[in-house]
Order: sequence, then C-alpha cells, then structure tokens
Amino acid sequence: MTSANLTREETADRAAHIGVDTIDVLLDVTGAPDPECTGFPVTTTLTFTSTTPSTWFDFVGNAVHEVIVNGQVQPVVWDGARITVSNLVVADPAGTDPAGTDPAGTDPAGTDPSSVNVVRIVAEGAYSRSGEGLHRYVDPADGNTYLYTQYEPADSRRVMVCAEQPDVKASYEFTVTAPAGWEVLNNTVPVDVVESEGSRTVRFARTDRISSYITCVAAGPYHRVDSVWRSDEQTVELGVLCRASLAQYLDADDILEVTKQGLSFFTSAFGSVYPWGKYDQVFVPEYNLGAMENPGLVTFTEAYVFRGAATHAQFEGRANTILHEMAHMWFGDLVTMRWWDDLWLKESFADYMGAHAAAAATKYRDAWVTFANRRKAWAYQQDQLPTTHPIVADIPDVEAAKLNFDGITYAKGASVLKQLVGYVGQDAFFAAARQYFDRHAYGNTTLQDLLTILNETSGRDLNTWADAWLSTSGVTTITAVDAPEPTEGKRPVDSVEMTQDPVRPHRLVVGLYTWDGDRLVRSAKQDVTLTEASTTITVPGWDSAPLRIVNDDDWTYAKVRLDATSLATVSTHVHAITEPLARALVWSSLWNAVRDAQLSARTYLDIVARHAQHETNSALLGSQLANAAFAVDHYVHRDVVADVRVIWLDTVWEGLHAAPGGSDAQVLWARALAHALAAVSDTPRGLVVHGWLNGTIDAPTGLVLDADIRWMWLTALATTGVVGEDDITGELDRDRTGSGRVAAVRARASQPDQTTRAAAWNDAWTNTSLSNEDVDALISGITAGARSDLIAEVQGEYWDRVTQVWADRSIEIARRLVTGLFPVDAVVAAVSATQGHSTGQDPASLWLAHNPDAPGALRRLIIEQHDHAVRGAKAQLRDASN
Repeated sequence: MTSANLTREETADRAAHIGVDTIDVLLDVTGAPDPECTGFPVTTTLTFTSTTPSTWFDFVGNAVHEVIVNGQVQPVVWDGARITVSNLVVADPAGTDPAGTDPAGTDPAGTDPSSVNVVRIVAEGAYSRSGEGLHRYVDPADGNTYLYTQYEPADSRRVMVCAEQPDVKASYEFTVTAPAGWEVLNNTVPVDVVESEGSRTVRFARTDRISSYITCVAAGPYHRVDSVWRSDEQTVELGVLCRASLAQYLDADDILEVTKQGLSFFTSAFGSVYPWGKYDQVFVPEYNLGAMENPGLVTFTEAYVFRGAATHAQFEGRANTILHEMAHMWFGDLVTMRWWDDLWLKESFADYMGAHAAAAATKYRDAWVTFANRRKAWAYQQDQLPTTHPIVADIPDVEAAKLNFDGITYAKGASVLKQLVGYVGQDAFFAAARQYFDRHAYGNTTLQDLLTILNETSGRDLNTWADAWLSTSGVTTITAVDAPEPTEGKRPVDSVEMTQDPVRPHRLVVGLYTWDGDRLVRSAKQDVTLTEASTTITVPGWDSAPLRIVNDDDWTYAKVRLDATSLATVSTHVHAITEPLARALVWSSLWNAVRDAQLSARTYLDIVARHAQHETNSALLGSQLANAAFAVDHYVHRDVVADVRVIWLDTVWEGLHAAPGGSDAQVLWARALAHALAAVSDTPRGLVVHGWLNGTIDAPTGLVLDADIRWMWLTALATTGVVGEDDITGELDRDRTGSGRVAAVRARASQPDQTTRAAAWNDAWTNTSLSNEDVDALISGITAGARSDLIAEVQGEYWDRVTQVWADRSIEIARRLVTGLFPVDAVVAAVSATQGHSTGQDPASLWLAHNPDAPGALRRLIIEQHDHAVRGAKAQLRDASN
C-alpha cells in the first residue's frame, strides 16, 4: 500500500493531535486553455494547533516547491502524497480540543495565538482527465475550456494541501485567478473581483467549517441562468450553469422549479434555514458520478441536460438527484460522519430524502415506485455478493471507501430508513433530524450520536433495531405459501406459512388482489410482523385470491418469492394490476427469481414480451427492457442464445412499431432496439434501420431521430458490420459535439473485426491520455454485441494487466478497466463445466489464489466480477433445464 492510501488509524491519530482553523487557497488556472500546460500553481496557507512537533498534510500533484513553517523555510519532504512539516509550535493539549468533542469540531479558535502554527506551501497541481481533482475539458463544439473539481472521498489533495479526512474541518478561503471572461465559482459568493488584462482574480467569502472533500471550484465560459428562492426567513440566490454549447438544451425552468420545491420542503421539515448562503448547480462534462453535494455549488453530470427525447422517468431521476444532493446540505455537509465507516449517515439519508421529497413536494408522486423497482434492485444485487457489508461498514482506508459508494450504503440504507420512519413515525423521525442538526452543526458524528437522539425523540430503544439492520449484512428472502396440512384434521382456511432466511424483524403488508372486470385490484390487506424463521398466520381471503403480494406497499427490505398461484396469474396478467407500486414489486420478484436461478431466463423473457407493451410507467418499462436485455446476454443458455437473440429482436421491433408516436414508450423501445440489433448479424432489420438513418426509409411515425438515438443505432449497425468508417465519419460531421466525439470512439471500437477490437483493447489499457469517458467508450466498443470471440487472443492478457493498471492509473480509470474488461465468458464456461460449482480452477479463482496480497480494493472488484459470472453460469443451467 502506498502512502496515498490513507488509513483510518493514521488519520484518527492525526486528528487527535491537530486542530485546523483556516485554510486559504490561491489557485491560478490562467494556463488552462493551453493544452501544453499540464499543471497549475497553487499556494495553500494553513493555520492550526498541534500537540506534536511534526505532522503531515496531503498533496498529490506535479511538484512541491516551497514549505514555510511559521515564517521559516523548511526542506521539502514530500513522497508524492504526504508533506511532512516539522518544528511546529506545540500547544498545550489541555487548551485544545483534538479529540473533536466540541460540537463545532477541532477548532483551535480562542487558544493562545502563540500556539497557532502558520504553514504556507507553494506547489503545482496537475490537471485531470479522469474526473478526479481539477478536471479539464476542451469542448470540441467551440474549443472552449472548462474546469471543475471533484473530490470525494480523497481527491481535494490533488488541488490543494489539506488534511484529507472528513473529521478535520476548517474554514476555507479561495482566491482563483482565471482567464478573462470566465465564470469562476466556489462554495461561497465572491467578495472581491480584480479584472486584469487577460485574467480576472476572484476572492470568495470564507466558508463555515467544512470537510475538504466538499470544497469546490468551477471555472470556464459557462452559460448561466439566475433565479431566487424566498421564504419568510431568508432569500437564497440560485444559479443553474452548463457549457455554452449545451445552453440550447438546458431546461433551467424545470430544474429551478424542483430546486425551489426542495428548499421549501427541507427548510420546513428540518426546521432550519438553508445553511450555505447561495445555491449554484453546475452541469459538467466527463463526470464520474450523478452529482456531488458541495455546499453552495452542487455539481451534476451533464447527462441530466437532455439533448434529445427524455422520458418522464428521466425527468423524475433528475429531480430525485437534485433533491438527494439538497438533502446533503444538512446530512453530510452541515453534519458530517467522522470517518467513512459511517458514510451511510449521509448517503442513506440523502437517498431516502430524495425519494421522500420527490413524492411529497413535487409532481413526481410515483417516486417510491421507481425506488422499489430500481434502487432496491441495486441493493439486492450488492447485498448478495461475497463482498457485501453492513450498512455501518468497516472501512480501513480511502481505497475501500471509494468502493463503498454502493447499493448497500445508498439504497439498502434508504430502504431501512424508510422502514424506521414507518416504525417510529414521521413526526418523531423529523424531530430527531432537527435535534441532530442543532446538536452537531458543523461537527462530525457516528452512528451512536444519531441513535441517542432517535431514542430520545421516539421514546423507543432503537439499539436492537440498529443491531439487526445496520450491523448485519445480507438480504432476507421471504416466502408465503399455503400452510401444510396438519397431521390430524384439515388445514384451516386461509392459513399461510411465511418463512424467512436469514431471520430479521419485519413489519410488512400482505396484499390480496382480485378481479374487478379486467383489472386486478387490491381487495384486502393484512399487516404482518415477522420475527421468527417460520410463522403461520391467517390471512382472510388468501385461498381465493388469484394474486397475493407479500410486502405490498414495500415497507420492508427483503426479496419476496411469488407463490405458485400468484406466479401463474402474473405470467398472463401482470399488466392488469392497476397500482404501479404493486406492479413494481411483482417485476422485482420476477427479476430476483431469475437472478437466483429460481425462474428460467426464457420464462422471464416470455412474460416481458407478453406485457411490456402494456406498461404505462416509463420507469418500470425501462427496467423491464434493460433486465430482459441483460437476461439474454447473461442468463440464457449458450446453446440457444443465438435463437433467443433473434426472438428478442423481433419482440423489440414489434414493441417499437406498436408504441404511440412521440410517447415515452416509443423512445424506450427505440433505445432497446440498439442493443438487440447489435447482437444479431445478417438481419434485414439492420438494413431498414440504416434506411431510417439515411432517410431512404420512413422511420416510425412520431419518433424524433435525435443525435442520441442516431448514435445508438449507428453503433449497433457498426457492431454487425452494416456500416463502416464512412458512415461513422459522416455522423460525426453531423454532431461535432463532445457527446458526438465520444460516440464515434465507441462506434469505431465496435466494428466486428479482431484487429479493430484488439487495437481498442490495447489503447484502453495503455493510453494514459484518454479521459474517463474515452475509456468507457472503448470498453463499450470492445464488448459490443457479446463478441468475445473477437478479443479471445488478447483477453488472456487481462490477468497480467490488472495489478499493474491498479498501481499506475487512478482508481476511477483502473476500476473501469478491471470491471469492464473482465473475461466473463471464460469464467462462465469454466463454472458451467462443473455444473455451476466454482471449484477454484476458473481464471478468476486462480488469480485470487495467486495474489493474496493484491490491494484489497482490487481483490474486491475481482471477487465481485467472479460472483457475477458464477451467478450467470447457474442461471444458464437453470434456463437449460426449463
């Protein structure tokens, strides 16, 4: 492990001995438009107390030029990640609060000024192409340069010198010099602007005490839309920004509407004013995340600026993300976890609040439907991996933290919080939140801090609940069937046996659905509490109901198996269920059964083909089509997969033509067509699609062939050899944008010949000049059309490359390569040969056995990819036995 990978123990030791007051950052990005300029000057001045004569601060960049401690120049002692500072003034430990017991954090303010150290470090940072640190992007549409920072969990040290850990908070002042005419943004408002020839220098107001990872800078000729939100207590200036070339697509009115609704909701629910002054939201290119909750300056992926047709589900998804990040202004920014073990204290809460606020305060009333079908699917998948972990996780270092922004921390945590709110009541939950913010504002907390307040406000002892749900891992599977016949007498009417494994306390609803004309409606429900492995209860109406949904209303976190009667009903009539949440739960049960090799992939595909055209909820339809495509690729047995691919293409083709013109359904079927078409060679449908693209054949009525759809279809045609370089170049001439450039990289790498794919393979691994999006595009092209035969000759290199790429590349790039180019077919073949049992002789198992000392985060990724492959092998064997 290198010194760049900070551990929990060493950072805790540092926090015990220093208290940082202020950090001032002078940042000069005037050289950013020059492609030959690889770095930027940065000077950081830190004031702090220390109970030891030396300590260290974090910085990763091109160079450290000078270290001045209390006015004295010191030799630069820097190992590429840590700067040692010595000859410090040692403070009396009794006069400081290094343990962080002060609610405001380790604040040395008020101590003897003679005990405060002032350290000034002059350095050069490096512009990033991986989305980590200070990312630089040149827009091919107009040549403009854009900058933004992204830090979580540990990349603020790529821009400034700091103590890179959440429990060392400071008050920051940024001064940024940028080219003239640029927007320059920070967490706070400008207090001084000096215009010079060719540049402008902006000094920003000092922040309140925050962690380094949520400081932020953005700069460039961004397009800006301003507005304001007012309440009785405050006025907040709002800004929405994007690249100038995307301004025509920025629907700022919709974004601002959700923003204002969210501020009204959260300030009322939390009984607190918005704590960060202004609220800017900037949509940035080549972004690794959905968004980041920097106080006062939230960054979003510009995928949320819709260039083409966007479905209701996409608008809902954006609104959810806006509200998720806004919730972080309190959960995470105002009150921050002490270390990444308690990451859930911000992410689980924000994930819950995003859905809750969307449903309560915006037009997206079905937000919990999407949550049940999509977010919980992410959690169920993550929670069944060998690397699953409790919601309150053991995070030994920042590499492990990077990988824990996962379905457990977000979606499972949010699911459990939803359950908690149902248990203690919404009033008690929000009362606890208000107490939590009041008591710990600008400080750091752990699980116990939250539990103490929840116990006080709810009048319940929630420690047992926390032990059952926050400190354990794995997902419970619940089944409900007719109770067995007793040894004497008859089974009582409507007697139901419910089992769960593993055992946890659950409160849930059993919903009974009966026919009302041609609709399936809930005619009865019963609340149920489960605490044992097996429970027999009476549910009136059970025996006669054609559909029984366990965990109806989605109160608890568990996979639910459909009983035989219900499975038969939904196989033919799932579209007849009137309530979208109930349909979401049924589709979730079906998909989990496929993943667990309880239901064959082809049976699932038949159900999708029969009902998807009737689905009116765009989020549910999108999930059905995506899951069906994944099932074809990974869960259908290889002996029949070629035929199934053709059948699935026919299903999608029919769905596209049956969808109403201009509808969300038409857009979703059109997108699904790209994936289906890429996997079937020599189909006349490819020539028809080519005709749609070049205008010689009329496309389906009402379908707008926007740039995104055009690239999806063109890439599919490139994958099967219908089009070549001339068509790709022609499409790029139509779309000289950043998205068009990346799409062309993907399309070129997708072409179906070994030389092209092998060249793309080598470029992805070795070309360090590629951006994060370039690497994504190459991986997508290399793996397009499930043509592993085209990379068979180079795929064996994977096992020799992964350790080196982990050492040489940033974690964002390395993770993409390790997961995206994992040789899944080779592992599936080896496991299938042993009837779904991993004997330790497949390539992944052998690598893990031979590399016990590889970095833990790398081993975790390999273990997870291996488990996905084993699951695929088992599902294929189940499909073969259908």
